[in-house]
Amino acid sequence: MTQTKYITDDLAAMLKVFPEEIAEAVVRADHFDDLLEVVLDLGRIPTARFVDGEVKLLDRVVNHDDINHVVIRIGEFDADNRAGMESTLHRISAIRNRRGNVVGLTCRVGRAVYGTITIIEDLIDSGESILILGKPGVGKTTMLREAARILAEKKRVVIVDTSNEIGGDGDIPHPAVGAARRMQVPKPSLQHEVMIEAVENHNPEVIVIDEIGRELEALAARTIAERGVQLIGTAHGNALDNLLVNPTLSDLIGGVSSVTLSDDEARRRGTQKTVLERKSPPTFTILVEIQDRKRVKVHRDVGAAVDSILRGYPLLPEDRFRDEDGKVHILKQTKPNMPTVSQAMRRGNGMERSPFDRGSNLGAAPKQPSYALPKHAERYDEYLDENDEDYPDLSAHEGEKKIFAFGVARNRLLQSIKSLGVPAIVVKDLADADVLLTQRRYYRDRLQPIVEAEERGMPIFVVKSNTVEQIEQFLADSFQEHQSPVKRTLTEEALRHAEQAIMMIQAGEKFINLPPMPSPVRREQHELAKRAHLVSRSFGKDPIRYVRIYRD
Repeated sequence: MTQTKYITDDLAAMLKVFPEEIAEAVVRADHFDDLLEVVLDLGRIPTARFVDGEVKLLDRVVNHDDINHVVIRIGEFDADNRAGMESTLHRISAIRNRRGNVVGLTCRVGRAVYGTITIIEDLIDSGESILILGKPGVGKTTMLREAARILAEKKRVVIVDTSNEIGGDGDIPHPAVGAARRMQVPKPSLQHEVMIEAVENHNPEVIVIDEIGRELEALAARTIAERGVQLIGTAHGNALDNLLVNPTLSDLIGGVSSVTLSDDEARRRGTQKTVLERKSPPTFTILVEIQDRKRVKVHRDVGAAVDSILRGYPLLPEDRFRDEDGKVHILKQTKPNMPTVSQAMRRGNGMERSPFDRGSNLGAAPKQPSYALPKHAERYDEYLDENDEDYPDLSAHEGEKKIFAFGVARNRLLQSIKSLGVPAIVVKDLADADVLLTQRRYYRDRLQPIVEAEERGMPIFVVKSNTVEQIEQFLADSFQEHQSPVKRTLTEEALRHAEQAIMMIQAGEKFINLPPMPSPVRREQHELAKRAHLVSRSFGKDPIRYVRIYRD
């Protein structure tokens, strides 16, 4: 799949609105293809932003005359402080002071880049709804515009153009959208209404939407998808798991709800009774993460990907990139033949095998993983915590679990081991370890130590984030039977305090603050309060974080 890209940006039209001195400076920069925007802020040096950095255009600062020169030639700004240039894709955004006067301008260069859609053209043609995710300026709208043009050659396409970025300013859409029809939005807050109007009035087969960012827009998108209309949309974000925790937009990919399992189901899964599950089918069935202008990651089944995140399984997206010759390459990651994170629990010696592991053969010799290592897999020193070099003498710690920390702060791990009193030490070399502890994001990257540990058949434990609370929870779950008598007594005493507090609140007290406790103990205190139909919250920061119990 090869196609030569060509670009049309009509940069001359934008240069005409600048003061002559600034326009000449942009021309001298001589880097037009990579020019993203020109920034004019009152009292600051004018700047041109390129894909690979910024360039100062003049030795003097921007004054009121420079700002007014541009504003006069642009005309009126819309309610969202954006203005366009008729027959172009350029966008001018204003920054105002408290009196409403313009004191800053962001002049974004709009381009129609023909050929950029080839990297996901097969997905566009599939008829499935697609959400394109990426940071500002990475090329989401450019890809969306060409998708509209390609689809309009064979289907009825309507563009809901909130800020005229897709179809350009003016009443006649830019030629870059082809035969697609364009509906303009009078106010950004009315985008969801125009989306519904497009479906009800104009009989589209495809609706194209840029920058879904509000809850009402997410709800409108779901309504449209349920009517059988293909959606192609964009949203700001870095990755699928970031979108999942966004309360406004998570519904686009199915949302998250808390579900209470039965005792049998919780034991079968090897989890707590309360777990997170996907709330509903996703609005968009395919998600494209734009890494840069030549590389994307594709989740072909968003529902399955969200389920994997919630259950702690590794994500296996397609990696697509375009080489220097314009040829598109697709690398499909296949499931490794090793146990998943949830399955890779240590058997015996205080670390029990997960119920997920029924029927699997952990004792068998591991097979060579079928996925390819990323290019950066050979260098991973940056992920290791080497701030301390005083690693223990292994011969003096016989019988203790040896943990290799990868991407997890060693000082926090040591603090948690000491706090909980578990028989464990932290080792410097993977070869000396019994288990590997890492963060979820590093596990997904398939870096060298992860792969090496799997090849050795070593259990891998994953925490969501590099926090003391997460690390303590891992240790508490893994070494529950190995707490010292002192620690067990402390836990029992803390639970007695919680029970007494519950009785006092039931007798009329408004609230009770419990003594500070480690995270695993606080979790049990919360559970006691829940069973008593009371409310509990944690306050403060470790090591003085405590639980407050009160009535709802």
